[in-house]
Amino acid sequence: MRGLSLLGILVANVLIFQYGLFGKDEISYISEADSSFHTFLKIAVEGSFMPIFAFLFGFGMVKMQENLRRRNLAVKRTLAWRFFLLIGIGFLHAFYLWEGDILLSYGLTGLFLLLFLNRKAKTLLIWVIVLFAFTSLVSYGDSSTSLIENPELMNQYIENTNTINSQGTYLEIMDHRNNVDPFAAMGIPDELLIFIIVLAPLIIAPVFLFGMYGAKKGWFSEPIKQRSFYLKGAFLLPIGLVFKALYYLLENQAWTGVLFGSGSILLSIGYIFFFAYLYVTVKNSSIFNLFGYVGKLSLTNYLMQTIICTTVFYGYGLGLFGELGVMYGFLFSLVVYFAQVVCSKWYLSYFKTGPVERLIRMIIYLSISGRPKMKGVTPEKDNIGA
Repeated sequence: MRGLSLLGILVANVLIFQYGLFGKDEISYISEADSSFHTFLKIAVEGSFMPIFAFLFGFGMVKMQENLRRRNLAVKRTLAWRFFLLIGIGFLHAFYLWEGDILLSYGLTGLFLLLFLNRKAKTLLIWVIVLFAFTSLVSYGDSSTSLIENPELMNQYIENTNTINSQGTYLEIMDHRNNVDPFAAMGIPDELLIFIIVLAPLIIAPVFLFGMYGAKKGWFSEPIKQRSFYLKGAFLLPIGLVFKALYYLLENQAWTGVLFGSGSILLSIGYIFFFAYLYVTVKNSSIFNLFGYVGKLSLTNYLMQTIICTTVFYGYGLGLFGELGVMYGFLFSLVVYFAQVVCSKWYLSYFKTGPVERLIRMIIYLSISGRPKMKGVTPEKDNIGA
């Protein structure tokens, strides 16, 4: 599932690599087919694979807690160390490579989730419902209303970003990314921005908590016995697709933001259960192994996607920023992912842990081997990339 989510994340992120974080919705399409395919990606992919990663992050937290307890290791201290390291890696990733980083926010959310680690499954579900309702209220509003006070300034920011990303040197692009404030161009006051940052963990927490709830309820522990359960959950997939499609069909309605937000989450959960159902139903599971190779090195592969794509699209590399279009950008993402499958399979034939994952374990356990200093102990599987 982590490998699958990385594919969806790459497909969505290639739009940002090509057009910028704020320019991806202001694309000049190569053709009508390109425009239609972009709409398809918005409905089927955009906003619906990152939550899968979030779900697995929460799921992995509970599994790591169980493993740490079996080994008599300090649970919250070890997890907190992991999250602080994730925050550090996310900061370096965002500062030196790319503005679309998720690791920093995931690390911060992980620290917030420590408050819920010892809660019962029922309590987690209540919090999921409450926070999901809160998120829906936040999403409520006229879809035609924009936070942008001065569209001309924002358009100028996007044009400058496009020019710098496509033609600039590494230092010029990094300087623009870290020192030119897009929120000032949007007219968002500092007070509102701080308020948004404070509320961010509450807005994205429901999916993480839902993953923790699933782990405590024993989901995916007995795949064959749970096949009918997976099938029922997979029915959320078409519901999510309909909700997101309606968001684009019913423009300028006050409640369409709720449709997109809830549709994205429902579609994510539907993908999870549909993938699980296919896994236990399809006799030839070799294709699932392909996702598994990438998923076992999820953090390393996520960072490699950034390095590959910025090198291809930014001015200090091949300079293809905004040149491929949506459809060819999608094909490019498939090529990159296939290359990661091949490289991950080769790497795993020699090593058990990815290089970045190994580094995190070495720091946490203060051990060259990346294992806790306990005799006769086999370390837990690393789920930090989830």
